[in-house]
Order: sequence, then C-alpha cells, then structure tokens
Amino acid sequence: MTLADYCDYCLAKPGTTQEEPFGPGVLVFKVMGKMFALTDPEAFVSVNLKCDPETAADLRERYAYVLPGYHMSKAHWNTVEIGTGVSDAQLRAWTDASYELVRASLPKKVQRELNT
Repeated sequence: MTLADYCDYCLAKPGTTQEEPFGPGVLVFKVMGKMFALTDPEAFVSVNLKCDPETAADLRERYAYVLPGYHMSKAHWNTVEIGTGVSDAQLRAWTDASYELVRASLPKKVQRELNT
C-alpha cells in the first residue's frame, strides 16, 4: 500500500480529517478531532494505530511487525511496520478497528452527527 492509498482509505471514513498538528513529519488522521492513525508522510514505514489494551498486547505477541506505540501510550497504541509482512488487508482491518474504537469513544451527540 502506498501513502496515497492509505490517505485515501482513511479519508473515506466519515468525519475524518488529515492534519499535521505536531508540525511537518507527522501526518495525523482524526475522526471528529480525535486521533486514530499517525504516520510519517516522508518515509511511510509505519503507522501508529489506537487499540484496546488486550488486543494491543495480543497483536504484539502474534506479529513481529507490531510494536508498542512509538511516542504514544504503550497500552493503547501500536506501531505497525509497513513492508515487513503486514498485508494491505491487515493494515486496513487494524485501521478500521482504530477508527471504530475512537468513534465509539466520542460523545453520543457527535456519533449521531456522523451517522447522518
């Protein structure tokens, strides 16, 4: 998957924006202002994804290319290395899970806005 493909995939999700709140070099995808994915737009060698703590630990045990979140809460974020075995389907599925986890944490009013 290319960076452009990944950006298109993320931006197709309702309420998603693409920002650089930490400055150049960190591309952040947010749903209604809350982060669900981060990557380096220059290298695109990894993606940080939000994850519930049990699943995060399980994925790290099962896959060598899933690491504790780089510069993030290790309990709630994983770093997925690109080009080291992760399939496009896995990356999409884990991105979907991250998006849905963050979306579910939004206030009910904001969730309703996304559904319309």
